[in-house]
Amino acid sequence: MADKTVTLQHKHLRDFIARLMEAAGASAEAAHLVADSLVASNLRGVDSHGVQLTPLYIDRIEKGYVNPRAAGHIVSESGACLVYDGEHGIGQTISKTCCDHAIRLAGEHGISAVVARESSHFGAAAYWAQIISARGMIGVVMCNASPLVAPWQGKERRLGTNPICMSIPGERLWLLDMATTTVALNKVVKAEATGQATIPAGWAMDAAGNPTTDTQAALKGSPLPLGGYKGSGLAMMAEILCAVLSAGAMSTELGGLRVEGKRMRVSQFFLAMDVGRFMPLDVFTARMEWLRETVKSSQPAPGYSEVLVAGEPEWRIEEKRLLTGIPIQKAIWEKLLKTAERLGVAVPANKDP
Repeated sequence: MADKTVTLQHKHLRDFIARLMEAAGASAEAAHLVADSLVASNLRGVDSHGVQLTPLYIDRIEKGYVNPRAAGHIVSESGACLVYDGEHGIGQTISKTCCDHAIRLAGEHGISAVVARESSHFGAAAYWAQIISARGMIGVVMCNASPLVAPWQGKERRLGTNPICMSIPGERLWLLDMATTTVALNKVVKAEATGQATIPAGWAMDAAGNPTTDTQAALKGSPLPLGGYKGSGLAMMAEILCAVLSAGAMSTELGGLRVEGKRMRVSQFFLAMDVGRFMPLDVFTARMEWLRETVKSSQPAPGYSEVLVAGEPEWRIEEKRLLTGIPIQKAIWEKLLKTAERLGVAVPANKDP
């Protein structure tokens, strides 16, 4: 694959994406926040939520679906609960504000719930949950998404991939970030962008509701719910906590990164739980270390060399990419170059780690 990728240091890539976003109309602060969140995903190996999203973000801004300067406003605040209207702003800008409110309210009350409506794509949920957990709190983050997923037993699209993430305090102990489909839709999109004609079995079905491994058929169809009816149930749970609770757009009311004629209108959910209200933080960390090591001590099943817990594969990739650089598929890199040329943004000179 070496001949099909270019490699950049994370700092060069982050600066490049920030300059693209700023050229598209974002403030310097918002541009750097977007860049940091996307490159953080690439560092963790979650390339589907990395810099490949940049041209789509810019397209949404240029078509007027996202207001790059909108800050949003508090709709209501009652005790530990807050509702925020994002005013169709950049999802990362809205999410950072909501995380700050969630941390503030959890500091006052021990636990908090912040819901945002009229927001847009915020990248990977893990970025935001980790902002909360870095403050000694358990962070739970969800969002609803474009209705590109058919519910269990259906073939027409009604739900999003609606990710669910939970992050805990402590040095790389456990981090769950999952779509409520077998894989995130962006993995299928990435397969198309990089010229892969097929995808693994179990990822998607075609428009007629039949399982498929054909990339194009999958894009016209729908990702498969995770675990059948269980994935649909989890997607509905996220939809309720994000959109129903915030009085935001639901299901088919949403737009999206690839939906024309509609604003994105995404809703997001941020929960913060102050561990110190339950026990000293070091006690919690020690208990989590015991739990993690107990789980990992299970004898590996045939075909596996070890038992991994949520977050471990991504942290290992991050350690490597911090040293060797981030590989970007050439097809994705070329789209970034075209965007840069159109916006008059200089390309990083040094693409080597």
